[in-house]
Amino acid sequence: MINCIAIDDEPLALRQVENYVKQTPFLRIVGSFTAATDAIDMLNNDPIDVIFIDINMPDINGLDFVKSFSDPPLIVFTTAYSEYAVESYKVNALDYLLKPFSYEDFLRTAMKIQHALGMQRNEEPQADFLFIRADNQLMRIDFDDIIYIEGMSEYIRIFLTNRKPLMVFLSMKKIENALPSNQFVRIHRSFIVNYKHIESLTRVSVTLKNSPSLLNNHLELPISSMYRSVLNSYVNQHLVERNKSKREEIDPEE
Repeated sequence: MINCIAIDDEPLALRQVENYVKQTPFLRIVGSFTAATDAIDMLNNDPIDVIFIDINMPDINGLDFVKSFSDPPLIVFTTAYSEYAVESYKVNALDYLLKPFSYEDFLRTAMKIQHALGMQRNEEPQADFLFIRADNQLMRIDFDDIIYIEGMSEYIRIFLTNRKPLMVFLSMKKIENALPSNQFVRIHRSFIVNYKHIESLTRVSVTLKNSPSLLNNHLELPISSMYRSVLNSYVNQHLVERNKSKREEIDPEE
């Protein structure tokens, strides 16, 4: 799933982008903002793949906002002014949607996004470990040894099966992008867990096993609504159960 945010000072235009993203199966809207500066925290801390952003906005010009990031996500400008087209490509924007645009126009851009991200991800080498700078040295950490990761302001704490937790000066966004999505899932703004260490879960929490620093080697972590859908999708792929009755299908959470 491709995570998107939309930024536009016009509420109707913002809602249109939100609706178009929701109509597109491989896109997911994770944030909408009427002021570009309100999106900074999410862009610095969460895994965002694409920004749909207007150019003419009162707080900061969309072009200048994009230029302020050293490593921005993919950029798609949405604007009513065609004269900005050339300027938008100078900041390596993937595409430029001229208002008013139809869903057909949007879908063509969405396919470009899917292709561009697919190419990037296919170029990345596959490995079962990473290196972390901690305790004044580079330390190799195998993915299987990571139980979960906790975000702590500008630091993260990595809990492992074979050694004491590591405190690392790194953002949650950076570590999440470095981890394989088929093994790790973000369940909360402050927590990333390894699927292999999940013992049980409810709608609101996950219980992990093999946590040596905790009582009885078990730990319960909260699931936030923003991240629940990805975890649910993974669980449903591996779920074996009897067919639900009509009553259960109507009210599955009871």
